[in-house]
Amino acid sequence: MDARFLCQTRSPVPSLPRQKRACKLKHRSPVLAVLTRTPDNNMTGEEKKASHPTDMLAGLTKNTTVYNDSWLAKLAINYLSQRFQDATGMRNSKRDYESLTQTARDTWRKFSPTQQHEVKIMLPQCTFTREYFAAFTTLFFVWLVGPCEVRESDFNGRKEKNVVHIKKCRFLEETDCIGMCTNLCKVPSQTFIKHSFGMPVNMVPNFDDMSCEMIYGQEPPAITEDPAFKQPCYKLCKENRKHSMQCSS
Repeated sequence: MDARFLCQTRSPVPSLPRQKRACKLKHRSPVLAVLTRTPDNNMTGEEKKASHPTDMLAGLTKNTTVYNDSWLAKLAINYLSQRFQDATGMRNSKRDYESLTQTARDTWRKFSPTQQHEVKIMLPQCTFTREYFAAFTTLFFVWLVGPCEVRESDFNGRKEKNVVHIKKCRFLEETDCIGMCTNLCKVPSQTFIKHSFGMPVNMVPNFDDMSCEMIYGQEPPAITEDPAFKQPCYKLCKENRKHSMQCSS
């Protein structure tokens, strides 16, 4: 995700239930995220064994959802794509969401999964901020992930609307690659939101139906223990077949 895009958004935010103790929000200037190139020969023997594609439900058929993006959505998509290209130094001549996914593919082929995000904006943890982030996500990121909704969960013994349920992730559907999902969306998003705003979030993708849940306030597990990184890629993954790479690590 692009730090400047998030921070420069000036759209109105949704109304949320008033809390007895509202959090004081502090704003500081962000430091832009960068990508770093590292050697590609870091695969362990176990990782190589896990790289064989398997038949998975969502990857066996291709019935792509058709999106009619508004001019505002296209503006946001092209902005993110350009910032993505600025960070990687790679360009393409495509437009709209196709440009964004092409940039993701180019990045996936040339860079390791390690992304460096150094940003310093902190928000205190409380019910208000968790529900605020959930509501904000459903309103302003449909163009990126597709239709989504806020859901309620148990958080520290109380009910909170801190979960965003993405019905069918647009990015995962367009790329057909579990590795791009985990390394170019899940981990960078979790890292950016935590380092930018002090808000932990655990993204839990379901690779069978391409849905996903963003659980605000929950720390994600370590990559070595995260089930999302133990999944082999879809059989229809073009990157796995073309480059013989392990897409999920």
